[in-house]
Amino acid sequence: MLARIYQPSKNAMQSGKSNSQNWVIEFEPEAAKKIEPLMGWTSASDMRNTELRLRFDSREAAIAFADTHGLAYQVIEPRKPKRVLKAYADNFRADRTAPWTH
Repeated sequence: MLARIYQPSKNAMQSGKSNSQNWVIEFEPEAAKKIEPLMGWTSASDMRNTELRLRFDSREAAIAFADTHGLAYQVIEPRKPKRVLKAYADNFRADRTAPWTH
């Protein structure tokens, strides 16, 4: 079973980066999900796939955990967002290509 080690992205609903500092181990599914015939709900027989998510303070701690338990893992490096520095005064520059409107 392959495990993915990654750093989750920032929540799009809030401006803070609360849960994006930790590293997470998630497991790839062993079998495909199936639809139950009675209710039509989607279910999976593998508990690791659906319910197990381990959090670590650092990347090295997550890799050490995977190594000690003999897990095959893949590390996904986080993409850092590119910062665009803007100033309010740029709206009123003389060399602006498009005129500023309300």
